[in-house]
Amino acid sequence: MGTLAIILSLAGLMYFAYRGTNVLILAPIMAAFAVLMAQGGPLLATYTQIFMKSLGNYVVLFFPIFLLGAIFGKLMADSGSSTTIAHTIIRRLGAQHAITAVTLACGVLTYGGVSLFVVAFAIFPIAAALFREADVPKRLIAGAIALGSFTFTMTALPGTPAIQNAIPTRFFGTTTFAAPGLGIIAAAIMLFGGLAWLHHRQRRARLAGEGYGDHKENLPQFEDGERPGFALSLLPIVVVIGLNALFSLVVFPSLDLGYLSQQIYGNIAPTAVIGTWALIVALVGAILTVLLLQRRYLRDAQKTLNEGTMGSLLPIFNTASEVGYGAVIASLAAFVVVRDFVVGIAPGTPIISLAIAVNALAGITGSASGGLSIALDTLGATYMERAAALGISPDLLHRVAAISSGGFDSLPHNGAVISLLTITGLTHKSSYGDIFVVNLLVPVLALIAVILLGTTLGTF
Repeated sequence: MGTLAIILSLAGLMYFAYRGTNVLILAPIMAAFAVLMAQGGPLLATYTQIFMKSLGNYVVLFFPIFLLGAIFGKLMADSGSSTTIAHTIIRRLGAQHAITAVTLACGVLTYGGVSLFVVAFAIFPIAAALFREADVPKRLIAGAIALGSFTFTMTALPGTPAIQNAIPTRFFGTTTFAAPGLGIIAAAIMLFGGLAWLHHRQRRARLAGEGYGDHKENLPQFEDGERPGFALSLLPIVVVIGLNALFSLVVFPSLDLGYLSQQIYGNIAPTAVIGTWALIVALVGAILTVLLLQRRYLRDAQKTLNEGTMGSLLPIFNTASEVGYGAVIASLAAFVVVRDFVVGIAPGTPIISLAIAVNALAGITGSASGGLSIALDTLGATYMERAAALGISPDLLHRVAAISSGGFDSLPHNGAVISLLTITGLTHKSSYGDIFVVNLLVPVLALIAVILLGTTLGTF
């Protein structure tokens, strides 16, 4: 009965999330359903002592990254830097390379720390104008934006400030630059594999006589004089990547952080916080760079800061609610059966078991960060112990976990997918097939390549 309760609860979470129910209310309801069906309660104790405690712990750990990332993304958008970067890349490549131009523009922005939601809003008007000029079907815009925003810059490229790359640092004592060689290989597979698919789709559409289509968009106009130049626009992104590398690989590891063993600081190992600290410093540095050097392009800096701050709240509480849901499920006696089954997959190779667990939970919750957090909260220590016994590097665990979070998370009920389709005015019927290939199928192939290379050649 307990296992059935978990399955029905997860099915309900997927179904109602797909139907548009907010996860803030959906997650505790589905958790309560599982508790009642599996063991009959106690509901209030489960809600306050397990669900809310786990939710709160997640917010404590990752709120600074969500907050600073949202503020930085809003500053980049409102100053016009995001638009300048996108325009420059698109202009250099030309309309004949519309898909590649949009993908790379999204990639540069998201790798620099701009929120994928901000990128989607900022890039769509430019992409729509470019696709119309090149007479490329509008339905391919969603795939191009998804490829540039939700794949290689989210989970694979070393140093990316995406939350999916930051979460494993807490569990494996790594940095966001873990397994850089494997990450670059995975990123290349995702990028070129996704572009190959989208260009294939473009060629088929052209042969069928399909063009942009009859679509009406109220697209904003951008004036060159109202935004910074390309070099100045790119500088904050360089600051994010540079400071992240400097502090995670050089500055913090060289400091005496022994005081962290004191109870007042949580009696924690320095490796558990260095990755998060480095990202905080990098994002603060980038925010100050925009405020100091691009101040005249911000029409209302206070409003931008306020909106960026408020924009961080819903994403982190959505994710934290999913983590709270996962904690409740993990507290059920029946979860031991599920856990043992997942851990028992490929018992001699914890890397494969980790990849399956993260993919499964990310797919069930429809969230890369939520699924990753649930998997590592419940099974992270187990995988760390098994990997240590087999001499497997924590860096490999980190990169596999991060890349795994960006696979099956992109099922139709994924919040980012739904938001992207809403922003672009497209539908699941017209565009989800391409999103499925570039966001799910190709990243899973990249994951398989990383596992094969990592287990045979080692971490690099």
